[in-house]
Amino acid sequence: MSRLEILKTYKIYIGGKFPRTESGRYYVPEGKGGKPLGNICQSSRKDFRNAVVAARSALGGWATRAAFNRSQILYRIGEMLEGRSAQFEAELQQQGSSASAATKEVQAAIDLCIYYAGWCDKYQQVFSSVNPVSSSHFNFSIYEPVGVVAAIAPEKSSVAGLLGTVLPTIAGGNSCVVLASESKPLCAVTLAEVLATSDLPGGVVNLLTGNREELLPWMIGHMDVNSFVASDLTDEQVANAKAASISNLKRIVISKNDPAKEESPYPILATQEVKTTWHPIESSIAGGGKY
Repeated sequence: MSRLEILKTYKIYIGGKFPRTESGRYYVPEGKGGKPLGNICQSSRKDFRNAVVAARSALGGWATRAAFNRSQILYRIGEMLEGRSAQFEAELQQQGSSASAATKEVQAAIDLCIYYAGWCDKYQQVFSSVNPVSSSHFNFSIYEPVGVVAAIAPEKSSVAGLLGTVLPTIAGGNSCVVLASESKPLCAVTLAEVLATSDLPGGVVNLLTGNREELLPWMIGHMDVNSFVASDLTDEQVANAKAASISNLKRIVISKNDPAKEESPYPILATQEVKTTWHPIESSIAGGGKY
């Protein structure tokens, strides 16, 4: 007799833990040849609210952490992805990718980790400024994280697109709640296992699976979410998101570029605020040049 394969039940990732969806709902996406991929959580509004609470709790410690240490942690995630690359490639193939495409996507995901790790302690140097003023002051403009970011990963990219969405957000000191690809969720739940065993503090990244049409209104409308990031929404979804964000002045970031392929510091700046500080200078005394 042939053995029946056990269909794995995957959980979501909130606050460094792996709870089941509070709704008790699951869906079974199909992979290559119509084979079921697993029982995937159908996250609810309550799951998203719990994830926002976890992200808000983690924000203070992550935003004030040394930029160099954030860089080390992102680099460590890349190291762990490298060590588990065979597993990610196998999952991509289960979801319909060819062997060569799977290898290319996993390598791109690892490269994104290393790329954004390099920018963690450099974007402030490049983009902050000392501004000329006509009074006896120093005037500095620096970047600060906006706070909690809700994000939707690209539907067609299981791991590289997900990391291309998450990494620039956390590189800048934000915490986030991200909804993975609905049709290709396997790499997202495996990535959660990587994050849980890396040096990344619990709650900085929270991963949900489920239906974007269901969760999108709550991601936009939640009053404790400071920004929303996505790249492959329809024109109607973008219009609805911008209209709904008016009530809480949430920053909407809709990228036209594929985050799986974009290596640029500007996605980091998309979820940053500019803080300008004035510092008085003591006037020179009797021509002595004292400041």
